[in-house]
Amino acid sequence: MKESNKLWTGQYVAIVLMAFLFFLCLQLLTAGFPAFITDIKNNPAQGGLMTTVFMVAAIITRPFIGFLIHRVNVKKMSIYSLAFVAITLAIAYNQQSVPLLLLLRVFHGIGFGIMTTILATLATNIIPKKRLGEGIGYYGLATSIGTSMAPMVALALLATLSFNFLLIISVVLAVLTFIFSFFIKPSKEELALTKVEPKHKLSLRESIFDKKAFVPSILCALFSITLGGVISFLRELGKEEHLGGSVSLFFLVVAIVMLAARPVSGRLYDRLGHKVIIYPAAICGIIGLFLLSITHSASTLLFAGFFYGVAYGMVTPTLQAIAVSLVTKEKQGTANAMYFSSMDLGMAIGSTGLGILAANKGFHFIYGFSIVCLVLLLIIYTFLFMKKKESETETVTATSTSQSM
Repeated sequence: MKESNKLWTGQYVAIVLMAFLFFLCLQLLTAGFPAFITDIKNNPAQGGLMTTVFMVAAIITRPFIGFLIHRVNVKKMSIYSLAFVAITLAIAYNQQSVPLLLLLRVFHGIGFGIMTTILATLATNIIPKKRLGEGIGYYGLATSIGTSMAPMVALALLATLSFNFLLIISVVLAVLTFIFSFFIKPSKEELALTKVEPKHKLSLRESIFDKKAFVPSILCALFSITLGGVISFLRELGKEEHLGGSVSLFFLVVAIVMLAARPVSGRLYDRLGHKVIIYPAAICGIIGLFLLSITHSASTLLFAGFFYGVAYGMVTPTLQAIAVSLVTKEKQGTANAMYFSSMDLGMAIGSTGLGILAANKGFHFIYGFSIVCLVLLLIIYTFLFMKKKESETETVTATSTSQSM
């Protein structure tokens, strides 16, 4: 039976909308919690810890979701997880106890780990193979716009309203995502996988790790370290340079650029492969970080947003598409879990490690230092992916030559 190449089905649209709402919901607080705790406790380290425990909880949770995703009803899991997130968000209302808020951030991270793995796997399972880059590009666009808009919205709201109001918005977004979850139907392939005999199902180790997805995941972690620094500390850089009002515009520029870049990068991936995307996009990221490291004006800050937006909009979905394309159909949940765990790990390292570095060297320095991560990304990508491609070409050439002799 011929596979349909239709991308924009009702299910795909619902999953993309859920992804946008859910990422916006929790990333509002990724930016909001550090700012809130820093203001009331005057302790940036405690503020950064709010992001770290969230990311670590998500990282620990995801491998087990990769194992469970073909053994339980995905729809019920998403409904229960979203209800859990909404309740724990509501409990944080009007709280100022750091230990309690840290515990709630752990719960938020668990919900984030579950839902991001489920949504990404649902999306990749229904995207036609010939449109994988484009489909993941649009899905990634929804998650990235949610992630990049969140700091802008959170900081703008905190400038005039209370943190409790931000929590109310997050709860409303969680409830909306919860409502959308009732319209999701697992694909026939997913239903078939849940009925496979136990002896044929993936073991826990196989569900947690796939070496084919490891390199794209490591590359994602390197990029996400820079993202953690941008989301967590750009507000402080803006304060230092008296550019507070322009910080929200920076994230707006990033969101607009990503909106334009994602569809283009997806089509390029499907037609020409990932090489034509990774190199120019990573270079744009380096330019953006360099501009942040020297910025003293609003115009420089917005130019940095443009270049970083190109990088963010192209690098992350391309690496996810690579990870998913390298594994078998039943391991796509594993690849997505590894990919998003690496993203969270990078964010956690960026928010904590760069925060410590900022305390000693300043905020300009950490963005210049972050360039090292993107240089490493290019070196590893070139050495492992391009060398592998060359060796495969040589093997094919040698085989055809021997056959012609």
